[in-house]
Amino acid sequence: MLDGILFEQHGVPAAAIVTDVFVETGRAMAQTWGVPQYQFLSMPHPIANLTEAELDQRARDIAPRVVQLLLEGQA
Repeated sequence: MLDGILFEQHGVPAAAIVTDVFVETGRAMAQTWGVPQYQFLSMPHPIANLTEAELDQRARDIAPRVVQLLLEGQA
């Protein structure tokens, strides 16, 4: 989250991704850093125990949303 926020603050488009159990933490971090409307993505938790093939599938699944967020920007 913080990396995405800082990149955006420096004019570099970013798409932060958290797992669903950290959505509220992500919102709190955005609020703390002064960007309460910061848009980020979430995916199912956990990811640490996934196989490489499962991680690849998660990446393929979220990629269109990443592209959409980057194209729309943080406005």
